[in-house]
Amino acid sequence: MQTLGEFIVKKEHDFPHATGELTALLSAIKLGAKIINRDINKAGLLDILGANGVTNAQGEAQTKLDKFANDALKAALEARTEVAGIASEEGIVIFKGEKAKNAKYIVLMDPLDGSSNIDVNVSVGTIFSIYRRTTAIGLPITEADFLQPGRAQIAAGYIVYGSSTMLVYTTGCGVHAFTYDPSLGEFCLSHEKVRYPTQGHIYSINEGNYIKFPLGIKEYIKYCQQEDEATGRPYSSRYIGSLVADFHRNLLKGGIYMYPGTASYPQGKLRLLYECNPMAFLAEEAGGKATDGTRLILDIDPYPNELRQDLKIDPKKLLHQRSPLFIGSQSMVEKVEQLIAESSKNIF
Repeated sequence: MQTLGEFIVKKEHDFPHATGELTALLSAIKLGAKIINRDINKAGLLDILGANGVTNAQGEAQTKLDKFANDALKAALEARTEVAGIASEEGIVIFKGEKAKNAKYIVLMDPLDGSSNIDVNVSVGTIFSIYRRTTAIGLPITEADFLQPGRAQIAAGYIVYGSSTMLVYTTGCGVHAFTYDPSLGEFCLSHEKVRYPTQGHIYSINEGNYIKFPLGIKEYIKYCQQEDEATGRPYSSRYIGSLVADFHRNLLKGGIYMYPGTASYPQGKLRLLYECNPMAFLAEEAGGKATDGTRLILDIDPYPNELRQDLKIDPKKLLHQRSPLFIGSQSMVEKVEQLIAESSKNIF
């Protein structure tokens, strides 16, 4: 049985960024995941369910477990000398002190994706994304360090807390999954070089919002529901309401996850930097695709030159920018892109 630490050391020559520093950083995330996993498994016994009466930077209600997960990961990462700062839906935290000024990495994360599910014992997850800082070593980092395109990621991954707890990550050399063995207290290799199945048969979308979807998305849902023996349709509809859980199932089984813009939320509700980008990195490394309907997610620049030159733009607000997301098996993503493009032509 091969642990996460052993795997990274053994494969270090395959990973362009698998330095000892990155290994230590992943160990901090692993520790945070163990702490979160421990308390999630006792959620009905501890006072960590429900809202805590606080709203986050976007005005959304924060749950007790949101704050707990954020604090656990922040503490684990701040204790390391490799991390200069972190960012999440709770905001940007720039670590202080000389060790932070000399640290090479920053981490963006969604500490508890799908947190509303925890009250009813449904799978939730943690998403993380790792970049090299852009500010010179020896200086404090700035908000701009967190506004890098997805292509600049050197590692990304997620932890899914379900019937078993799994950590899935990539450093740009394939996607690897590790299952937590509580008897050992270790994440052990269970899936090496995970790839999307050639043909997917699952589509994941909140069809309760159907009336608000753009025409191209409605056409794709109809396409999924039509009978066609050659393509194995109709496809199965599966939606958990946690990006991590839905993505994980579709990665292993083959499928597509969709969170389009709607009449109420034209840019969707998922955050580009700490939700869409890390999952897109994983998807592409597993042979899949991730777009906003027209552009590859990883090619979107969250802080283009025109915004850098606009002194009225607060970089802190750009951290939480949203994007539509279509992610999963390549052929399925390309089909929905095709229908979106065709519907746009018909409108004009």
